[in-house]
Amino acid sequence: MARDARIRELNARHHNLETAIESELKRPLADTYRITTMKKEKLRLKDEIAALSSTH
Repeated sequence: MARDARIRELNARHHNLETAIESELKRPLADTYRITTMKKEKLRLKDEIAALSSTH
């Protein structure tokens, strides 16, 4: 059960980052460093979710 809760938490954070990235991209002078940082974190979360999901 703890694993499932962790996966849900990571999915929520992943979704929040996606929303933040989309918001930043809509700005006239988007901060490319911030976008890159958020995308790297989003990929890290995706990898962690995949790793947890594959260990049933």
